Amino acid sequence: MIARRTLISGAATLLAASTLLGSAALNAQDFEEIPLWPGKPPGKGDVSGPELIGSKGAGFGAVSNVSNPRLRVYRPNHPNGRAVLVIGGGGYFRIQLWKESTPAARWLQRNGYTVFELIHRLPGDGWEAAAPFMDAQRAMKIVRHRADEFGIRPDRIGILGFSAGGHLAGYTALKPDQAFYAGTDKFETASARPDFAVLLFPVVTLRKPYDTTRTRREIVGREPSLAAQELWSLDTHASKNAPPMILFSSADDQTTPPGHNIALFEALNRVGASVEMHIFSAGGHGWGLGTPDQTLSQWPTLFTAWLDTQITQPITQKK
Repeated sequence: MIARRTLISGAATLLAASTLLGSAALNAQDFEEIPLWPGKPPGKGDVSGPELIGSKGAGFGAVSNVSNPRLRVYRPNHPNGRAVLVIGGGGYFRIQLWKESTPAARWLQRNGYTVFELIHRLPGDGWEAAAPFMDAQRAMKIVRHRADEFGIRPDRIGILGFSAGGHLAGYTALKPDQAFYAGTDKFETASARPDFAVLLFPVVTLRKPYDTTRTRREIVGREPSLAAQELWSLDTHASKNAPPMILFSSADDQTTPPGHNIALFEALNRVGASVEMHIFSAGGHGWGLGTPDQTLSQWPTLFTAWLDTQITQPITQKK
């Protein structure tokens, strides 16, 4: 059986992180951590040594060398019954906590959402390419199975991802029933399908001309077959039964240009799925919440307004 919640001192954890992150360290507040798996996770691969937190450059505040995939739980003071699984980007070789997933988790928490920040395994650390997809599915199932315990509605559980985390979130939303692993415990009775999905500058397609991402290399290698590129591209799996999605891009993003989201928007719109897209004129890549002087910093407000229109009636799980 998976262990019940382990209450840890977020203050102590983040104080240790501040040694690396300096004055930019995150506010220290208590949070909980939930391991995803009882014992060794399924799938091939392993890592040795402790987790690493980047201290400089593009990897500042990003975690890697993950051996213990888990959820960090941020409970709001005034719950609104909604929950979001949040996933940072990082090309599947690190996870951008400091500038992407944690600020988004804190914003959602302050606005009444119960938030689950996913720290998943990484192919870049030596795990098999399917490992992060196993972890994301498992996370959704645990959250839904324990919805009553967390004071959330089981039909109000969404997923939000940045960049490679957007790819992982999108794939989980579009292929919730793909059997990445064999599981038999109580959590496996719950659905892995999120009730809504929020993708920010995601990797959508692994095909040309968008075949230069680190995500592509980590998932399918440097010289993948066309079949592999198709299989792991999100737009391939567009379906009218997809959960409602909202997509955000920046026009000047050189890493995941808006063509990624446009491909997904068109594929979903073509089959009659519920999808909305916003393209901001500037912001580059990896902007997280953005800054007050950026128009793209409005995305949380746009997301909230959009979600309110989606759940005026109960969101039901589609078969």
